[in-house]
This record gives sequence, structure tokens and C-alpha cells, in this order.
Amino acid sequence: MPGAAITSPWKKSRERKRERELKQDAVLAAAAHVFAEYGYHRASLDEVAQLLNVTKPTLYYYFKNKEAMLFACIEHVLDRLDDEAAVAGEEEAMTTGLQRLVAYLRRYARLIDTDFGRCAVRISDTELSDASRKKIRRIKSDIDHKIRELVSDGIADGSIASSDPKVTAFALAGALNSLGHWRNRDADLSEQRIVDEYISLLTNGLIPRKQA
Repeated sequence: MPGAAITSPWKKSRERKRERELKQDAVLAAAAHVFAEYGYHRASLDEVAQLLNVTKPTLYYYFKNKEAMLFACIEHVLDRLDDEAAVAGEEEAMTTGLQRLVAYLRRYARLIDTDFGRCAVRISDTELSDASRKKIRRIKSDIDHKIRELVSDGIADGSIASSDPKVTAFALAGALNSLGHWRNRDADLSEQRIVDEYISLLTNGLIPRKQA
């Protein structure tokens, strides 16, 4: 009837899109947790579905397969690390390369100490298809080069001892990635204490002797 007030039970397009994004994020978080706990091959999508109280077929509405979930998990944390490196490089309040590097290393450590971070460092990107692996390795390369830039900035301004930026970047990233392998999140050591200890140990070797 013309002019009749009708309340539609269907949500608006924008609301449906937002709801789908939230559910996709939840699927991704659950997948990262399961991958981090059991590894790629032992991880079951049934366990992912169980965490979310949904059926396994529901997961395929958001990701076409298990490999697509793994790629999204690794890409998620690497994109975050890439963003954090850019922020660290632009920190105007931090005057030295060492200060900007330390700020980034702290952010790096905190991201690795998440399900997404543990998933990324515990599972090899060789589990991915060639196309996905190449994209992941490009992001990893970008992160590596940004760490090198921060190290180079510190060497140039004298806040970091003279060293090979490439070797230093590999050493720093490797040390922080180890958090994702051994860190027991139920242990007595707090995240803050572990991060502080790691950063202290790593940066003490970078400070020029006259400043140590």
C-alpha cells in the first residue's frame, strides 16, 4: 500500500559490509591462534570453527581455503610491522637513530608476542603458493630495509656504533622473532619485562663504547 510504513528485517548495505568485516577479522584471529598453537599441518579448521561457535563451511564464506587463511595471518602481522617501521622512521620527537630504532624494536617485540606474530615466525612461508610467498617475501624485504635505514641513521649521527646495517638488521629481527618460538604466555615473566630485557640486551651492543 502506498505510504505504508515498512520496517525491513534486512540490514543496510553498509551495515552488512561492516558486519562481514568484523566476522572475517574474528575468523582470522581464531585461525592465527590455532596455527600458532599447532602449526600449519596439524591445525584443523574444525578447531577454528569450534572457537567461533560456527560450522566449518561458514569459514569458507570468508576465506576460500586453509592456505588463504595462513597467508592472511602472515600478511596481517607483516603489514603491521611495515607500518610501525614507517612510523619509527618519522618520529620527530626522537632525535637520534638509536632512539627511533629502539621505539621500533619495542613495537616489533609486542607484535611478535601475539597469535599473529607467533603464527608468522613459527610457520614457514614455504607452506604458501608461489604467488603468496613472493608477496610475503616482498613485505619482509621492505621491513628489513627499513630496519637497516634506522641503523644507518644511528651510525650517521653517532648514536649507534659503526657496523654493517644489513648484518645488524638480520641479528635484531632474528633475536626478536625468537620470542614467537619460546615465549610462554602463561609464564611468570610479564610481556613488559621480557621486552625491556630484550631491548636492553640488543641495544647495549649497538651503543658506541664511549657512551656505554
